[in-house]
Amino acid sequence: MVHNLQVLGFGALAIDDIIYVDRPLSAGKGKVTSRTQDHGGNVATALVAVAKLGGRAGFIGWLSDQPLTDISARELERHGVDISFAPRRADARPIRSVITVGPEGDRFIAYDDDVPHGTSEALTDKILAQAQVLLIDGYATHADTIVARARMLGLAVVADIEWTVGPATERLMSLSNHLVLPLKFAQTYSCETDPALILHELWSDDRTAVVLTDGERGSYVRQAGDAVYWHVPAYKVKAVDTTGAGDCFHGAYAFALTQGKQPVDCAVYATAAAAISVTGPGGRIALPDQSACLAWLARENAPVPRPVVPPG
Repeated sequence: MVHNLQVLGFGALAIDDIIYVDRPLSAGKGKVTSRTQDHGGNVATALVAVAKLGGRAGFIGWLSDQPLTDISARELERHGVDISFAPRRADARPIRSVITVGPEGDRFIAYDDDVPHGTSEALTDKILAQAQVLLIDGYATHADTIVARARMLGLAVVADIEWTVGPATERLMSLSNHLVLPLKFAQTYSCETDPALILHELWSDDRTAVVLTDGERGSYVRQAGDAVYWHVPAYKVKAVDTTGAGDCFHGAYAFALTQGKQPVDCAVYATAAAAISVTGPGGRIALPDQSACLAWLARENAPVPRPVVPPG
């Protein structure tokens, strides 16, 4: 089948107002040294990463029915993300957050996510079948029937879940054949601390991969048809801003899947992309293109996956 798009996604779409202050947040008050505004959201930024890498990405979450004033939607389009299939409603708007950042990087995020989540149940199979991969985050609990239909149509479902819990989250995780989760969330969810044990606990017969991301310590991978578990080390880089690094990882992983790569190779590719993304400010400014990723992968000291002994 010829796919018009490669990766579809719905989930968090955000506008962040970021304030930098000169004293630790524990001081109670301080002087503003600078401020900026950036666009974010797990799935939205991941789709921008796909587009930057040369992939064909489409956002299918709720957007405003006033396209001329929908800044977040225009920003997605500016970065090459297709929004033509996104459902629209009058009350749709992005999540808004105010992030206060101290001089040592300590931060406090105050967010308003009292907005419509998920997507329209009226999305057709024809729209979903345009892509090879569906990328979702925890807000997809509001539209898990769409996720179920995507799986039935043969799409790979890549789930970025980092804070939600409960029966709806359980169902979402059961529908996702690629769990790409922060290690800290997975530790809390599974009540285990060892990555190998968590990979074992989160596995199911219809799972294709479980990937646990652990920042500067790399990621851990279990993939179907492979008796070996893998640790993919991270690149050694001087981070300027880690905002959006996880979103970049998810986008690059999803794009690599469309290229026919095995999950561990997707993680290797995504590790390079995420490493590049932290070398510049903001969540989207430093997102890499394909040539940059390939150059990092070709480095003499590029990290190589290492086998991890599965639990007995």
